Amino acid sequence: MHRLAGHAAAAVVVAFGLTCASSLSAAQWIKYPTAGVPRKADGMVDPSAPAPRTAAGKPDFSGIWLTGNPLCGDKFNPRTYTCGVELPMGREGVNMGATLQGGLPYQPWLAALVKERTANHAKDDPHVRCLPDTFLRAYSLPHFVRFVQTPGLLVNLIEMNANYRMVFLDGRPLPDDPVPSWQGYSSAKWEGDTLVIDSNGFRDDIWIDWNGSMITSAAKVRERIRRPDFGRLEIEITVDDPKAYTKPWTVTLKQQIAVDTELVDEICLENEKSSQRMK
Repeated sequence: MHRLAGHAAAAVVVAFGLTCASSLSAAQWIKYPTAGVPRKADGMVDPSAPAPRTAAGKPDFSGIWLTGNPLCGDKFNPRTYTCGVELPMGREGVNMGATLQGGLPYQPWLAALVKERTANHAKDDPHVRCLPDTFLRAYSLPHFVRFVQTPGLLVNLIEMNANYRMVFLDGRPLPDDPVPSWQGYSSAKWEGDTLVIDSNGFRDDIWIDWNGSMITSAAKVRERIRRPDFGRLEIEITVDDPKAYTKPWTVTLKQQIAVDTELVDEICLENEKSSQRMK
């Protein structure tokens, strides 16, 4: 398994870079074989096999995905193609601008706020406080996200806190005056084998990484999602948020397939202890 049973333990893992074995190995359907998985002669998953396609000939993103940014090291399981334990988040999970020269182009007020949040670690982090994670952050956290793709709708089932996101595949216009939400409103169209998703309508001050970088209600987000092979997703993300940043910025987040496993209940507020110690 890839994650810990308790949210408090997960917070410690991320904050201090520790690893710990999961207690969920006996949970439901954890080792049930996933249908349609390309495997090598020795039974190992073949992540470089061709990506599956829909009846319409488009890439099918359906499956359970885990951030591909952390380094699994010797804990990598080549049979299920997952990390065997929960590991510290990848660089983008801690700092979304880690791969950008000069980092994220913060407005001065946000630069000062992120510096303060980083110094105080996770004291005010909505993730630690058991509030929902937007999809931008979910792509970097060590929790499963299941993609369910239909002809007209792509649904993201975010394991942490039983969250969800809907992406309409009919290219509909985004709302002009949306009610602010954690996941925003998303409409997509295909450009060849790349799904281009535009989103708006976010709440103010949604954290997108551990350091406290955020998006605001002014944000427009574009994702360009590719599945180059069976085992990987590449998600190029462009954020245009003039309220928080001096210019648009783009990063690429990676996802890796997880097989022979399933989502489990992971509700942060159940036995949550971390926030009491982060004063």
